[in-house]
Amino acid sequence: MSFSQELYRDFAILIGQFLKEEFQVGGIVEISASDRDLIAVMRRYFAAQAELESLKAQLEAARQAAGEAIGVFYDPRQNAEHAADLQRSHSLREEMASLMQRAEPGAGQHRVLTSTIDRRRKRSRKNRVV
Repeated sequence: MSFSQELYRDFAILIGQFLKEEFQVGGIVEISASDRDLIAVMRRYFAAQAELESLKAQLEAARQAAGEAIGVFYDPRQNAEHAADLQRSHSLREEMASLMQRAEPGAGQHRVLTSTIDRRRKRSRKNRVV
């Protein structure tokens, strides 16, 4: 299971717990401010993740259509045509990392999400072909 699948599962469990309580009690569940903040952060995280995945697919399709080398195409200094999209993808990655750091305290004391993020970053850097 990938990191984002685990994260999505944990987020779904959190939401499910609130819904279950709401139906058991028969009324509106009181959600703490920290829980509301966590939900907002996670919603933004998944929106950024979806945008990034779409952008990556578009960029890779453009790269393959152009027949460009990976190192040339993904360098905004050498690819003015797609520089804005490349910068956006970097911004989205940074935003996602920041959101995870914000979510970590509210996601539960049993997990350390930043260490998982760091491991994934290192693994993706090793797998990156330049």
